[in-house]
Amino acid sequence: MFQLGKTIVSEEIIENDFVCNLSACKGACCVDGNAGAPLEDDETEILIEIYKDIKPFLRPEGIAAIEDQGAFVKGDDGEWETTLVNNSECAYVVYDDDNTAKCGIEDAYNNGAVSWKKPVSCHLYPVRVREYTELTAVNYHRWQICDAACELGEELKVPVYKFVKEALIRKFGKDWYAELEQVATKITKS
Repeated sequence: MFQLGKTIVSEEIIENDFVCNLSACKGACCVDGNAGAPLEDDETEILIEIYKDIKPFLRPEGIAAIEDQGAFVKGDDGEWETTLVNNSECAYVVYDDDNTAKCGIEDAYNNGAVSWKKPVSCHLYPVRVREYTELTAVNYHRWQICDAACELGEELKVPVYKFVKEALIRKFGKDWYAELEQVATKITKS
């Protein structure tokens, strides 16, 4: 672990490789699990604001879940998260022709319907961020469904922090990421 500003960062995001392999996992991270995607407070407001614009990109099951439960819910841990369809997949999930789960919010973004890509927790995955009173923890999350992503990352030699570069900059800023790169250079040289 090392500190960058008010963050404590796990060296695992430098030492491990990762590249999403959707053809292997079929987007299981959006379907499996026991909760929706974590949301920051301001993201709940964004979801309410953009719902009408993303609705045309969603499945009927997702729309029904959102209109019944809301654009987001409070999880068992007391934190905000995306709504689920039948306590299973994220309500914002859509499926492509190969039955791969993808993000309906991101589809709307890619089609110019909204300017918000998706929840930052989804964008950051497999990095998980946890806010504490004084510091923010930045950790690598291992999940068996992502084994193919780890293998592809290793094959392509892409460390986790480089795979999620855009998301880390979105969350912490360019200066923070530049410091992370400096630390990564030192770690990989030793």
